[in-house]
Amino acid sequence: MGNEKQINTKRIYDGKILNLRVDEVETSSNVKAIREVIEHKSAVGVLAVTENDSILLVSQFRYAVGADMLEICAGLVEEGESFRQTAERELQEELGFYPEVLEEFSRFYVSPGYCEEMIVLFIAKDLKPSKLEHDEDEMLSTVEIPVSEIPHLLKSGAIIDGKTWAALVWFMGNMAAS
Repeated sequence: MGNEKQINTKRIYDGKILNLRVDEVETSSNVKAIREVIEHKSAVGVLAVTENDSILLVSQFRYAVGADMLEICAGLVEEGESFRQTAERELQEELGFYPEVLEEFSRFYVSPGYCEEMIVLFIAKDLKPSKLEHDEDEMLSTVEIPVSEIPHLLKSGAIIDGKTWAALVWFMGNMAAS
């Protein structure tokens, strides 16, 4: 396919969780082009499964889209943390549980056309109560969804967060395969 060589870069914005730069590149066919790139911290998402075959989701208002969203537990990887450590911390902060079983099942780029953010997805089972304080600017509530309701949530459009949709589809596919 090819590669692109950076000719120039201009930093437009430096923020708390993301930076924006504009790069001038030369493509493998010697065409010059502009690439806008969001540099974003990596994140994790955790699909929490209870012992009674329910999924624990978080309901929270998302300012960027102006709506309450149903999502899997998720958060940004802090400096010095592994993906696993972040998943354990976020599960305790957002849902109040520590996972005795925590397995990575997927990694993907959120939107590789312009953003370098990677999300690593985990499934958490054998949950034990263990609460950490969540971020003060987060207004969260926990929603327990029976596994039997997941297909309806996916079909009805109730789940419109990408990482949550991907995690639930993966889960349903693996349930059907077992």
